[in-house]
Amino acid sequence: MTGSLSVPIRRLPGAEDLDLPAYATAGAAGLDLLAAVAEDVVLTPGAFATIPTGIALALPATHEAQVRPRSGLAARHGVTVLNAPGTIDADYRGEVGVILVNHGPEAVTVSRGMRVAQLVVAPVTRVAWEPVEILPDSPRGSGGFGSTGTGRTPRSDPL
Repeated sequence: MTGSLSVPIRRLPGAEDLDLPAYATAGAAGLDLLAAVAEDVVLTPGAFATIPTGIALALPATHEAQVRPRSGLAARHGVTVLNAPGTIDADYRGEVGVILVNHGPEAVTVSRGMRVAQLVVAPVTRVAWEPVEILPDSPRGSGGFGSTGTGRTPRSDPL
């Protein structure tokens, strides 16, 4: 891993006993987010809930944070982040929440301090649109969903 970025973080009232997000290993890209629930939350199959983390961030204007699923929860229980990746914009100062959904066949209990997601902080590139009448050609053309890897020539007509 290269470099580091200093990001102001605030523990919210009621989360003083929880660790701040941390990297589980030296090579980890994401920081573990912990559940700051006051009492257990049971996610029945098909249910979803916003799980508080007890933290708020002040990201620099040049960065965003992405809330991503934890592979262990997904593989073992079918639990994932519903809006993955959830985006935390640089100007957001509220509590970081994780929208978990249970796609598995059994209820899953989210308890206080449980690692529920991971947070990846990444640079943001701002776009300046350049309106044109014709886009440059590409081998794919306007081929849409499922058009790559089929051995067929992508459609070149407008959608």
